[in-house]
Amino acid sequence: MNYKNKSLVYRQCITALCVAINMIGSFVAMALRLPVYLDSMGTVFISGVFGLKYGIVTGILSNLINGISFDVYALYYIPVQIFVAGMATYVMKSKWSHGWKMLLGAMMISVPVSLAGACITAAVFGGITSSGSSYLVLVLRKAGLGLTFSCFLVQVFTDYLDKLITILLIRTVMGRTISDKKIQQKKTK
Repeated sequence: MNYKNKSLVYRQCITALCVAINMIGSFVAMALRLPVYLDSMGTVFISGVFGLKYGIVTGILSNLINGISFDVYALYYIPVQIFVAGMATYVMKSKWSHGWKMLLGAMMISVPVSLAGACITAAVFGGITSSGSSYLVLVLRKAGLGLTFSCFLVQVFTDYLDKLITILLIRTVMGRTISDKKIQQKKTK
């Protein structure tokens, strides 16, 4: 097997791992009725490491498998995963995912993702999905806000929190991986 094929197999294995991470995160968030989604950690990670193409594939596969296995709502949010991959590719490969700037980087991912998600939630599901954040939409609707605006407010808050947690976890893991490589390099010298 030549190097190019080995690299492709490696990337495919990492993609499969990231799909599994998305699925596990989604299942945990849904089972515990958390107000965050945890369904795009793998998408954000692989978008930052391998780029947009791998992020899109990871997001689509995750939502397809989730939709078929335990959360039919996930099928409708495939476009949201594509937005996540696009924005995460930019944010994770730039200065916006480091230090205090990750607060703004999470916002850069979450606003367009929230807009897409809110439109789908309002138009297709009337504001009620399998997510724990649906309770918040109901409260805002009862307070007199419009359906799409209620969905957007909830989405932007929960997506921001979700993406901030995701970026923090990914940067922590990537930082440790880089530190481990440096330690290994020092030992071999």
